[in-house]
Amino acid sequence: MSASPLIEARGVTRILGGEVPATLIAGVDMAVAPGEFLAITGPSGSGKSSLLYMLGLLDVPTSGEVLINGRPTAKLDETARARLRLETLGFVFQFHFLLPEFTALENVMLPMRALARLPADKIAPRAKEILDSLGLADHAHKRPDQMSGGQRQRVAIARALSNDPLVILADEPTGNLDTASTKQVLDILRTMIAGAAGKSVVVVTHDLGLAAQADRRINIVDGRISAP
Repeated sequence: MSASPLIEARGVTRILGGEVPATLIAGVDMAVAPGEFLAITGPSGSGKSSLLYMLGLLDVPTSGEVLINGRPTAKLDETARARLRLETLGFVFQFHFLLPEFTALENVMLPMRALARLPADKIAPRAKEILDSLGLADHAHKRPDQMSGGQRQRVAIARALSNDPLVILADEPTGNLDTASTKQVLDILRTMIAGAAGKSVVVVTHDLGLAAQADRRINIVDGRISAP
């Protein structure tokens, strides 16, 4: 694996327009190394989720640029950005955002079908393999409303892993979970994904206990990197 950053922000600024423009992120420079478990912390409204969305190409900086695996993204159109997200990034949010009418297996298959990297007959077996690895073998054919909050979040992680991304970006992934489920999700992110699989994981969190287990921590205050 290359030692070059998998994600790099160069002078990233995000300003919301309006009668009184609001600066969400102001001139942030940062990088995510291969295999790194990085926590982004800060008070509510500090801009940490806004930064994550730009790192994940879900939002576009007002100025500055985000590079993905060395590739500049400022001039990409939305189709190219969406393709790059599918190929290289996986997302986990506080709310699982599973489609309620689909089973766990079908939810995990969705990004794989969109990317179409695998032959059609290989998609379901691969999705099942990922669910099995996360302890969800008995839940593959259940809909989200038939599973607990922790199980749903593990399905969301399986979906994030479906296209074998370089980086997992997680926004408050344990914010809605009880203590036991929080520990389980954290163990998966830290041990299975960042550790065994060697993927980079970037977690936005207000949980300082979670942040303390990261390899590195970035603290955001008023849209700028600040000392923790």
